[in-house]
Amino acid sequence: MDDVSMTWDTADLDLDAYLARTGATAEPPSLEALGRLQTAHVRTFPFENLDVLLEQHPGVSLAAVQDKFVRRHRGGYCFEHGTLFHAVLTELGYDVEPRLARVGDAAASPRTHLVLIVTLDGRRYLSDPGIGIPPLIPIELADGAEIDGGLWPHQIRVSDSEELGGRAWQLWRKRAGDWEFMHSTDELPVRRVDVEMGHHWTSTAPTTHFRSSLMLNRHGLDPDGTPTLLTVTLDYTAIGRVGEEPKRQDYDPDDLPDLLERAGAKLSEDEAKRLAVRVRELRG
Repeated sequence: MDDVSMTWDTADLDLDAYLARTGATAEPPSLEALGRLQTAHVRTFPFENLDVLLEQHPGVSLAAVQDKFVRRHRGGYCFEHGTLFHAVLTELGYDVEPRLARVGDAAASPRTHLVLIVTLDGRRYLSDPGIGIPPLIPIELADGAEIDGGLWPHQIRVSDSEELGGRAWQLWRKRAGDWEFMHSTDELPVRRVDVEMGHHWTSTAPTTHFRSSLMLNRHGLDPDGTPTLLTVTLDYTAIGRVGEEPKRQDYDPDDLPDLLERAGAKLSEDEAKRLAVRVRELRG
């Protein structure tokens, strides 16, 4: 095993516990199986920044992420989702490589988003379970490739300007009839230390929005099978359905424990009290 492989060791992964938590099954690698696995992941683990707000983030090692997601019934952001999903795919036999992306203006944004590139039958696919509102299934890295499903269609475009590592791949989503840019992924190799550094900046930099707002998103399904999205922000909670405008409601910070648990993020009594205080501070 070479040095790069060693930095992505999966020895701490409890695959059976992960599969039991998500309801997924261990299948031979295929595009369809990858789609089922990604959908199960993003419908189980929310995107959220609660530990950053509480100033208690345990870090992004595989052991820490697995404990947080699988045992403690929480979620996290891209560096956590990507770390866990990378380990799962590796253990299931997928050819998977981590990559870093720039969210927003590629000329001004840091490489602080973690995605995965999966190669199947000679074709490469973007698997992105850790963006704020993730696509449910992978999308091929080919200019103009599109997927549907979930709340919105997604599309891949080749960037007009190449990154240092080669061409860059842009992810777009279509909301309210218009295409919306999400991020740009380059081809440079990624080591574990890059993930640690990205996490450090994202969770501690004074200017990062992860420290100044509450973010939680979780995909779901209505009883009739309609895809939904539950969102909790600093000021409101909302439920979105395909083809409908999200319905927003105000909430009292003291109601956060029940609200967040329904959204897939279980807090201790102490965490809930401290988060309510922090939300009131940020509301001003």
